[in-house]
Amino acid sequence: MPKQETSYETIIKELYAKKYYPIYYLMGEEPYYIDRIADYIENSILTDTEKDFNFNVFYGPDTEVSAIVNTARRYPIMADHRVVLVKEAQSLRNIDELSFYLQKPLASTILVCCHNQGVLDRRKKITALIEKVGVLFESKKLKEAQLPAFINSYLRKKKTGIEEKAVAMLVDYVGTNLARLTGELDKLLITLSKEQTRITPEQIEQNIGISKDYNNFELRSALVAKDVLKANRIIQYFDENPKANPIQVTLAVLFGFFSNLMLAYYSPDKSEAGIANFLELKSPWQSREYLAAMRCYSGTKTMRIIESIRYADAYSKGVGNSSRTNYDILRELIFNILH
Repeated sequence: MPKQETSYETIIKELYAKKYYPIYYLMGEEPYYIDRIADYIENSILTDTEKDFNFNVFYGPDTEVSAIVNTARRYPIMADHRVVLVKEAQSLRNIDELSFYLQKPLASTILVCCHNQGVLDRRKKITALIEKVGVLFESKKLKEAQLPAFINSYLRKKKTGIEEKAVAMLVDYVGTNLARLTGELDKLLITLSKEQTRITPEQIEQNIGISKDYNNFELRSALVAKDVLKANRIIQYFDENPKANPIQVTLAVLFGFFSNLMLAYYSPDKSEAGIANFLELKSPWQSREYLAAMRCYSGTKTMRIIESIRYADAYSKGVGNSSRTNYDILRELIFNILH
């Protein structure tokens, strides 16, 4: 049965079950899933001895499609499969020439093409052929709202939990770079004692260097609660620790929150579940801050806040700003938000 475009989870499940296809074309903006699939195929299908004769690696910028095809057509030596890995497939010249091979691919060859930072033109014949005989997978960037579910799922597989605030700290600090995010999670897992089964904000503070009390997540919470003293203490801390708290990250966090808050006003269902569904949040609890903020900030005020953040971003980049420091910019912005 030919394999259509599918999810990362399905691909990995089938690989575990030793169900292989003649071609895996892995493409998209998120390299994490591409690398995970390619690494599994490279390291799990052939033994070390079998790899000596049956594993080939090509690099797109330095390779002709004809060389890949000639290798893919070779039968394996003392093994069931040959694995041909093409890295940087987005740089292959005349990739359409691969179509001739895909019309009758060798069943014993597993051809893996890693196409980073882009996708194939789905109107091309080669795309239809890949879908007909193999796996076409698009690895899409996760949205920030999807990261808490990703973190919890990643840790659940390792039989570890994480506190809600700790999740927010990681999302705020790392962002949507999944390779870096999983790296930080693995670092935290190593620091857990045998008795610990849950990652806490304190562990993140001790091992990653994010303050559990002075960070963008806490600043956002202070603004939602209209806690003037706490908000100003946090930006004072940012001024004293500028390398760990760059203003552009803070502005991006605030812009994202208040942009979503503006959208929340248009939700037909303003319950926790309704807001979560409208904003495409993975869990209803993520909508609680938006509901709390809606009680403090009107739609009109929210629009003015978004405008103030845009001005602050321009000032931080030197536009119309000759003397103000980042602290001055943030202090003025926080004042405008709270008053």
